[in-house]
This record gives sequence, C-alpha cells and structure tokens, in this order.
Amino acid sequence: MEASFPSHIHVLIVEDSPGDARLIALAFQKGSVRPNLHWVENGVDALSFLHQAGKYARCPRPHLILLDLNLPGKSGIEVLSAIKTNPQFQAIPTIVLTTSEDELEILRCYQQHANCYLVKPSSFQQFQRAISGIEAFWLNLAKLPR
Repeated sequence: MEASFPSHIHVLIVEDSPGDARLIALAFQKGSVRPNLHWVENGVDALSFLHQAGKYARCPRPHLILLDLNLPGKSGIEVLSAIKTNPQFQAIPTIVLTTSEDELEILRCYQQHANCYLVKPSSFQQFQRAISGIEAFWLNLAKLPR
C-alpha cells in the first residue's frame, strides 16, 4: 500500500548553482512523482518564498525543502535555523544537500533539526540515485504535512 500524499507536491530547491539546480530537476523528471519544483538562488529568497513575501506572494507552501549550505547572503545553516525555529515552517522536511563532508558542519545541521544531510554526488548517475532515494522515501513512503 502506498502512502497518501498531496496530488500537487511542491519542492523548494535552495541552490546557488544553476548547474546543480538543473541536475536536481533532471533527476526528478526521471522519477514517478514529478513534483512541482521551485528554485531560489540564495537564503534571503528562500525565506521570502516561505513567507510568501514580495515576488513570492503567490507561491505555494513547499512540502519538502532541498537546501544547499554554501549560499550567498544568508547561509544555509542560517536558513535552516530560521525554518526550524519558526512554528509555521518547522514541520517542513528539510534536507541539506551540499558538498561539505565536514563532521562539525554535519553535526551543526542535525543540531538545527535538519531532517537529513546528503553530500552532493559527483556524477549525474549518483545524483539521480540520491534524488530517487529522496523521492522514494520523502515523496512516496513518508506522510508529509499539508
């Protein structure tokens, strides 16, 4: 039996690299769920998107967030902290997807209540496998808050 999930799943990608954002989108296109993807390039825009402020006023609440740590403006860890300390957003699963393998950074993300920490794979095949894993668990198996 499959888990019930919203018919229109929205995933917020917070990623400053257009190339990595494209890889994520391509990997999701290969999957079975095909969520609506929304991309912002920095931490300030990520928080504006969540608060539906300014140009993001009509944007939907995401069901899942993929968050890079190395962002211009507000860092990923600052965005993570803002998400997880705000009762309005803290239930949104937030997956850190970054290049850092630094143990202190990993610990800091989990201390800020990241739901998962993934190191960006180096090849598209591995990237696709990682996104397939995210899709399999977070978009098919897990029950997401509405």
